[in-house]
Amino acid sequence: MDEKPFPAWSWSVDGCLKAYNVKLEKGLSSYDVEKQRELHGFNELKKEKGKPLWQSVIQQFDDMLVKILLVAAFISFVLAYIEQNETKESGFEAYVEPVVIILILILNAFVGVWQETNAERALKALTELQCESCRTMRDGYLIADLPARDLVPGDIVELRVGDKVPADMRVAVIKTSTLRVEQSSLTGESVAVLKGTQPVLLKDCDLQAKDNMVFGGTTIVNGNCICIVVNTGMKSEIGEIQKQIHEASMEESDTPLKKKLDEFGNNLTTVIGYVCLAVWVINYKYFLNWETVNGLPSNIQFSFEKCTYYFKTAVALAVAAIPEGLPAVITTCLALGTLKMSQKNAIMRKLSSVETLGCTTVICSDKTGTLTTNQMSVKEILTFCGKKTATRMFQVEGTTYDPKDGGIVDWNCSNMDANLQAAAEICAVCNDAGVYRDDRGFWVTGLPTEAALKVLVEKMGVPDVKARKQIRRLQIMANYLIDNNSVKFGCCEWWTKRSKRIGTLELDRVRRSMSVIVCEPSGYNRLLVKGAVESLLDRSSHVLLADGCVVQMDEPCRQLLLSRHVEMSSKGLRCLGLAYKDNLGELSDYNGEHHSSHKKLADPTCYSSIETDLIFVGVVGLRDPPRKEVRTAIEECHEAGIEVMVITGDYKSTAEAICKEIGLFHEGDDLRDKSFTGKEFMGLSRSQQRDILSKPGGKVFSRAEPRHKQEIVRMLKERGEVVAMTGDGVNDAPALKLADIGIAMGITGTEVAKQASDMVLADDNFSTIVSAVGEGRSIYNNMKAFIRYMISSNVGEVISIFLAAVLGIPECMIPVQLLWVNLVTDGPPATALGFNPADVDVMRKPPRKSTDPLIDSWVLFRYLVIGSYVGIATVGVFVLWYTQPSFMGINLTGDGHTLVSLSQLRSWENCSNWQDFTVTPFSAGSNMVINLSNPCDYFTTGKVKAMTLSLSVLVAIEMFNSLNALSENSSLLTMPPWRNPYLLVAMMVSFGLHCLILYVPFLADVFGVGPLSFDEWVLVLLVSSPVILIDELLKLVARSRKLTTKVKTS
Repeated sequence: MDEKPFPAWSWSVDGCLKAYNVKLEKGLSSYDVEKQRELHGFNELKKEKGKPLWQSVIQQFDDMLVKILLVAAFISFVLAYIEQNETKESGFEAYVEPVVIILILILNAFVGVWQETNAERALKALTELQCESCRTMRDGYLIADLPARDLVPGDIVELRVGDKVPADMRVAVIKTSTLRVEQSSLTGESVAVLKGTQPVLLKDCDLQAKDNMVFGGTTIVNGNCICIVVNTGMKSEIGEIQKQIHEASMEESDTPLKKKLDEFGNNLTTVIGYVCLAVWVINYKYFLNWETVNGLPSNIQFSFEKCTYYFKTAVALAVAAIPEGLPAVITTCLALGTLKMSQKNAIMRKLSSVETLGCTTVICSDKTGTLTTNQMSVKEILTFCGKKTATRMFQVEGTTYDPKDGGIVDWNCSNMDANLQAAAEICAVCNDAGVYRDDRGFWVTGLPTEAALKVLVEKMGVPDVKARKQIRRLQIMANYLIDNNSVKFGCCEWWTKRSKRIGTLELDRVRRSMSVIVCEPSGYNRLLVKGAVESLLDRSSHVLLADGCVVQMDEPCRQLLLSRHVEMSSKGLRCLGLAYKDNLGELSDYNGEHHSSHKKLADPTCYSSIETDLIFVGVVGLRDPPRKEVRTAIEECHEAGIEVMVITGDYKSTAEAICKEIGLFHEGDDLRDKSFTGKEFMGLSRSQQRDILSKPGGKVFSRAEPRHKQEIVRMLKERGEVVAMTGDGVNDAPALKLADIGIAMGITGTEVAKQASDMVLADDNFSTIVSAVGEGRSIYNNMKAFIRYMISSNVGEVISIFLAAVLGIPECMIPVQLLWVNLVTDGPPATALGFNPADVDVMRKPPRKSTDPLIDSWVLFRYLVIGSYVGIATVGVFVLWYTQPSFMGINLTGDGHTLVSLSQLRSWENCSNWQDFTVTPFSAGSNMVINLSNPCDYFTTGKVKAMTLSLSVLVAIEMFNSLNALSENSSLLTMPPWRNPYLLVAMMVSFGLHCLILYVPFLADVFGVGPLSFDEWVLVLLVSSPVILIDELLKLVARSRKLTTKVKTS
């Protein structure tokens, strides 16, 4: 055999055996096994080499903001070390700044590595799907427990009920009447699939169409078979999925927020570089002097001490410009967002995905279980009236397996005629399903269609009045039982006791029907049949009318039933025909396996001859109904500018019918450009595919395979869409990984899908996705609020340092104070802004584009205006303390400090040359008096009070500025502070922390500050409060600009 894919499904069993040179009764020889293993290796999934821990850690530092902080920390550490050696003093205070920065970076790196290790568990979860051993024929002997990893193509394997399939295999022999395989996790099919042995004469066909193949990781739910191994390991369907998951993880792109923050970091780096250089250049005259002789510089004097001082000023400016607390506040806000979403049944597995949800433009949703309840229910019952030319239709309400959920419209149990009684008997007795319930709802054991028929029988009731009353009493009593997990089907039990089941004719692919032989109360046997409508009509010769008459089925009658069947199918209903037979010939007195005719029942080839000359009763239409809340959610998506696309493995007609019912399509819509099978869509040219995806409105892709889902997601992402993709099966994992937001089902989802996802729906409900998108938008708005708040504060700090450098006055604040403001006092209000209530119209606006800038030109202008005031206020109060005896009636010399002129303050570096300059002792708190031996120290160690005033003004302005950040454009009159009480608490906490460093002596020494008097606090508030009025004015301008734009547009 060569290594090309072998289309075993299109070959006959004999052809496959010849291709592998193997016989069913002997299996492969040991020699052939070794040859095949050399070609194909072991039957195991490839273990991808994990990324080493050190590499993951280093990657966390590959971020522009982080790099800036690292450089700032390193320079601060070097300067602190040099200063300590020069002063010969030892103390931790000098190293506070670099140590705090490094601790923050380590914490962020730890969180990043933890998230990354969680993200790659999907590949490991795949290995759990592989079984450990299997029954294999080799060298003419049956090996009962051959390790599954030892399988090679050509091996002969026996599978029984409950077995997990160890590799992709071609079914060779079915040893029972039927073979059913549960493969929904791989193909998305909602029911177990019947398998056969006949070749599928298509070399390229869907997985669903390969009905003579069983795939690794699926489960045998009914029957026994012998198979030929075709594909193992990475060549199996699960192996292909692993490759696709790995490829999808390689294609993962940064979230919109990370892209914006990276862009912001790059711009910030450039600005910081220029400003730092400008500060140094402006002040070069203080550390570099020369004389010009004959046009050439000579007698060059360089002061290393002053050069270092201004270098430290530049570093302080860098520290001021970088919002060190921003990463921590963003993480906190996203964490709070995940908590809010979990309360709404949306469990976020990745913090960054919270923000990405907010800019989702397309939701690609699965149908089964997400848009629908994933619980089959009967919608319509079709039976005959009093004559064969007229039919009647009963509408059935209810969408779950709860018998009390809904009923039959215009139904009266006491008027159950013969036709309806026969239908109820067939649905109840020709049935092997069961229903149970738990805290989450009602669930089925067996086939969902059969469970739905049992629920229908309970809604129909029974014709016997006495029995009906007894059943009702038992149902009431059942509500008070301690163990009420089992669901009592009283009506079904009445029918099964009345018609004792004594034989079963299993469903098979040829007949497409299943029947049971029952012993009626009359003592005669009856055959009850249910199956495909066309199949039963072909084998029916009579029909049962409402009055109990059995009349001959003629061609008009047959055509009437077929037309009604087409009508029901067009609504997306799965139709089942009901029929029975009284004249069973030699099986009329059949009573068990000892009967002479039992051999006939044991031979499936005889079933078709038994199920002939049937009496047709009616048709039931079943479906997996849409969830009640989905239609509203689709309307919300439309209002929010989000496109919805349904990608399902179900049939085209069923998918279209559901889409019409949920409002994605409307009656009369031309679906030619909106509805495709996966194969049809992939058969189009690339340009046609792009045109279809670019057209507005909902779309549905049915009979879709995993590769179809991935390709659709990939094309949407290429168009710049932000794609959310739902899925529950193993086959969905690659697409979930590839999408911007992978959403797995929490109830029906496989572990592989959950591990590959970014979000898990605890209730498997589409409307939960929509509410999560709204929450994501609200979180982004709040993030913009605190980023706006933090950046405007940082701009103010930069301007204050730059202004001080330009004026040539002593630095108003030292780096450790700026770090304290950025990390501690700014932190609580910024975090509290994450609790801002969502805008009422948050889901009535189109999604923001992922390319929209975080800071546009208008916002930047506002930052500069507010920042300029912050800088002027902090530097201004510093200058006032040194130069003015009072300000607006507030006495500033109560502490006894010496006043200087503005020109003296600006030339403080030349203090040693001033004549007769002295400084009187002054108080810096209740118990502290500053007495300087060197008057020039007045501008360095003696500036404690001035720095305290500058720092306090900065903190107060930032508290007031946090109120401005409540809304981007709304006034505080319409968005008062108490709308977010957490912000008021946070402001008090921040101000309390600021007072802590002022009034606790040890902390005051560390931060170079001191306590303030009452008059000084009044001055601080007086200088700080105008920031509210300035921003209110800017908001008014913003609202006017928006109104003008709106008028022009209209």
